[in-house]
Parts: sequence; structure tokens; C-alpha cells
Amino acid sequence: MDLVTLAPRATAEERAAVDGVLGTATSRWEGGGRDVTGDDRFARGGHAARDRRHLLLPVFHAIQARIGWISQPALEYACRRLTVPPAEAYGVAAFYQMFSTVPRPPVVAHVCEDLACLVAGAGHVIADLERTLGPAGEPALGGEATWIPTPCLGRCERGPTALFTVAGLVPETIALAPVDATVIVEELERSIAGRALVPTSLPIEADVEHVAHVRRSIPQAGQPGLRILRRAGVANPRSLDDYLATGGYRGLRRAFEIGPAAVIEEITIARLVGRGGAAFPTGRKWAAVAAQPATPHYTVCNADESEPGTFKDRVLMEEDPFAIVEAMTIEGFATGSVRGFLYLRAEYPLSAARMAQALATARAAGYLGHDILGSGFSFDIEIRRGAGAYVCGEETALFNSIEGRRGEPRNKPPFPVEVGLFGKPTAVNNIETLVNVPLIVADGGASFAAIGTEGSTGPKLFCLSGAVARPGVYEVEFGATLGDLLALAGGVAGGRALKAVLLGGAAGVFVGPDALDVPLTFEGTRAAGVTLGSGVILVYDETADLVGALGRIAAFFRDESCGQCVPCRIGTVRQEELLARLAAGRPKGSLADELALLADLGRAMRDASICGLGQTASAAIESALGAGLVDFGETGVTSPPAGVHP
Repeated sequence: MDLVTLAPRATAEERAAVDGVLGTATSRWEGGGRDVTGDDRFARGGHAARDRRHLLLPVFHAIQARIGWISQPALEYACRRLTVPPAEAYGVAAFYQMFSTVPRPPVVAHVCEDLACLVAGAGHVIADLERTLGPAGEPALGGEATWIPTPCLGRCERGPTALFTVAGLVPETIALAPVDATVIVEELERSIAGRALVPTSLPIEADVEHVAHVRRSIPQAGQPGLRILRRAGVANPRSLDDYLATGGYRGLRRAFEIGPAAVIEEITIARLVGRGGAAFPTGRKWAAVAAQPATPHYTVCNADESEPGTFKDRVLMEEDPFAIVEAMTIEGFATGSVRGFLYLRAEYPLSAARMAQALATARAAGYLGHDILGSGFSFDIEIRRGAGAYVCGEETALFNSIEGRRGEPRNKPPFPVEVGLFGKPTAVNNIETLVNVPLIVADGGASFAAIGTEGSTGPKLFCLSGAVARPGVYEVEFGATLGDLLALAGGVAGGRALKAVLLGGAAGVFVGPDALDVPLTFEGTRAAGVTLGSGVILVYDETADLVGALGRIAAFFRDESCGQCVPCRIGTVRQEELLARLAAGRPKGSLADELALLADLGRAMRDASICGLGQTASAAIESALGAGLVDFGETGVTSPPAGVHP
């Protein structure tokens, strides 16, 4: 007999959204019609159904895009199609910030409230929205729209920023920056009116993000001597011919000539290390995956840059998508992989459109897919969208997300090179790391190693935002100082005095004006007790509210903790409470007592958290207090003298 719940059946629209990803159900066991010749005699599913578990997030994206939220009937229909327990699937849907499991209007404005946008005035935008549209999350404009504050949207050079999601038969995801409350209300009204129109045809490409000229994001565009950014603003990112004319696919052709082992050797000679923050040697990682006897092997490109203040990977995907496709193909060839996954932030609609177009074009031209360029090597790449979870930047949490699970980090060992995605050997690299690969392979690792310093080779991208005259992505050779980067960006905006710089994002550290001579290399920052992290340089001038910035960092880690381990789950909450007490002038005991407690919380999170989120959750806060950069004002609670660490 059939097993059913008391909930109503999924609507025709909800079922169509699910079937659009999974195909039409063929049996009543998975939600289809009854097959009287076979359904009563055996059940279908088993391994074949469980092997499709990884499609759970794409299915949820489809439901959300069609309806605007994920209802219980829609979730249960998806679970029946995929043989996933509903309670487990609900835990997945509720984990991600971009999904809603409660009813909400079909048009939503996600308004960034994170660090760079706050410097640019996001607090005023949010206050104006509360006056004009009402409280966040409440229906507005006739119940057709709402707005919600959200973590960093990755457009820090153009803040304040808003992302609009419009559910319907032809869903839209639109990013606008910079915005004010008037622009947001106008876009909500436009989106509501647009939903009422009957589309005459479906859009071929969802390239609908409204952006300024590329030079607003890449002030160096077109300058000679650039390596990573050499095509930005010069070549058409949609054109494979332009990519080939500017040296594209030289690296892949040479890779096929020299073979996988020689490719890894070139990467090793180049001394390329990860650019996402961990700085692990790329050649060693690839060699470890290639040596694993278990098959198949996978490559994963981590494009889930959710660190507040980071936007370089977004710019690379928008302006040089074919380079990422080529790099992943070289990586797949070198590591013996059969398939690659590009895990992309859902908040990046233009990046998704550009990458999808580049993949389709490369595939059609023989640079991807079966028997690439007649080499006998077959490899393909699939885009998987995240759904708003900072912790999924951690590689094992990313694996869980692709596999259709909550994005919770796994214990290590085993390490991904042995047991990674789907339990198989996996190489994971971020966008900036990968875009260096084609040139390394084409020109040789030694030429790359000659750039930069002995301990930090090659060029490096930095994301400058906040109180600088020309925010954007900048490329420099390793060895440039913090002062050099600020000078490239035109110095502090308005001629105001520099108060502090946040290096590495929310997981980084604060430094004062005395750190301008620190060389931005791995060895230089290590010696200075700071970090490069993901390349964030967020500038605060003399007017900045650093108390508010620390409170936002604490709230960010509280919200983004996956809750799996106690030190992070509890420590991030207690840390935020402590800062709130200090900001309100109501410390428990003396300032020294509170600072001692903060240090204890930080130590517990660093020593006992499963992943880097908890391990770095207190770093920026403790550094700001330790450097004497924060003044709690009229409350009488002040930070210790400069140089005194709590």
C-alpha cells in the first residue's frame, strides 16, 4: 500500500519545479502514477535513488525559484523522488540562509549589512527601509515583496549592495550596487510588475546583473604587466576567440604534450600555494590525489567566497571565465579526475551566467567533454550553487553541501586527497589559485617562481574596500607593502586620517597605521603576527565606528556557525554577548575581567573547534582590542593601551 502524510499534496507548480530537475516520475514509489503491471510487486529505488541524493540542493533551488519558499508538501514530494527522509531534508533546507521553509512573498530584497557595506552607509539604508517598508521579513507592497538583511554579498567595492530574488515561471536574481532605499523600493516594484507579465520566451542567459563598467571593480584594467588580470577590460569574457587570441589554452595544450606527472612537477617548481587563506602547496595536493588508487578522482573549484570583504573570485568569474575552465581541465588531467564541480555562491548571478556560458562554449568547441582536443582525455565540469552558508567555504563542508547534506565540516583525517567528495580522492582549489595554473604550465614553473619573494611566489590579488578612494581588486607581486596597496587605491578617501585596517576579513586581524610597512607576503605577515587570509584589505578612517564593526563580526560568526561543535556554537554567542555588554557600558565586573573572559572564549574556540570558522572567530576582535584601536566611549569602558594584549 502507499504511505502518505496528512499534509496536502504538492501543487502542480511545485511538482513541475522538482520534475524539471529530476525528470518525470516513472513509478508511484517516487511520486508518479501507478504502474499496475509492476508497482504492486516490487519497490523501485535503492542504490539508484540514493545515488541521486546530491541533487537535493538543485531541487530546493528549483522550488524556491518557482514558488518563493519551500513548503512541506513540496519538500515531501522532493524527498519521495530522491528517497530522502523528510526530517533530514528539512534539516538541509533550514541550514541555508537563501532557502526559506516558511511562507514569504515571491519578491525579496536581500540587503547587505556586512562590514564593507556598513562603511559605505548600509546602516542608513536599512533604517530607511524600516521606515518605508516596515520591519525586515514582513510582507510589504501589497504582500508581494519583502526585504531582509543579509551577510556579505561579495560586492564590497560598490556598496551598499542588494540582491533581488524574484520567484515565478521565469525567475530572476538581480544584483544592484550601490543602492539606497529608494532604489531598492523601485526595483521591488519593477519586479512585482514584471511577474504579472506573461513571458513570450524564456531568457537564454540569466545575465541580468546591473553592474558598472569593469574599471569600477578593477581600477588596473588594461595596464601592462598584469598576469592574473591581463584580460579584464581587454578581452570579451563571452568570447572564446578573444580568449584564444590572448594566449588561452596554451597551458592545456602543453599539459597534453608533457603528461600529468610533468604538469604536477611544473606546479611544484612554481611553489604555487593556495590563495584562499590556508596557503597549502598546490603541487603536493595534486600529487597526493593523483597517487590514490581509489577511483574515480574528482576536482572541486571552491568559488564560495563568503568572507566579508572578499570579491576577487567573483570578478575573475565575470571577466575571465574561460581561464577557470582551462585551469580546472588541467587540474583534472594532472590528478586523473573524470569530473569537476564548480561550487558557486548563489549570490553571484552574473558569475553563474558567465561560467555556464563558458562551459557550454568550451564543450561545443572540443575543449571540454569527451576526448578533449583529440587527446584521449575526457573530463567535464558541473556548476553547483550554494545557498548562503559561510561555513561551506571549508572544503569538507562544501563536499557535504554538494552531496545534498547540511554544510557541516567533517573531522580530518581522513583528508580530502584520500576521502573527499562522494568518498573519493578530491583536489580542491579556489578560483585565484587556479587562474595561475595555465600560465605556469604554458611558460614553466620557474618563470612563476621568479616573481615575488622566496617564500611567496607569483602575483597576488587583494580586495580593497571601505574608506579608500578607488576600491576594487588589485594585482601586485608578492612583496608589496600594505602602504603600497593603499597608495594604489588612492589612499584614504577624502584625505581623512587612517584609523585601522582589517586584513583577511572577519576571520583576519585588525592593524593600525603603524603597520603600513608590513610586506604582504606569507612570511612577512607571519613575522608581524597578522594574516593575509583571503586577501581582504578593509580600510577604516578616523570617523569609523569600530565598536559597531566588532559587534557585526561577532554577530556574523554567531549566525554562520553550523552549530556542530560546542566550542563554536556556544563560544560565538557568548562572545557577542560580551561585546554587547561592553558597548552598552554594562560589563560584568571590571574591563580586565571581561577581557580575560574574551581571551578564554577565544582560546577554547581556537583549540577545540572542528574547523577554521570557530578557530578564527575571535581573531579580529582580540586583535582590535589588543592593538588599542577600540574605544567604548562614554560608558567609561575603554580598551587597554596600545600593544597590551588582553
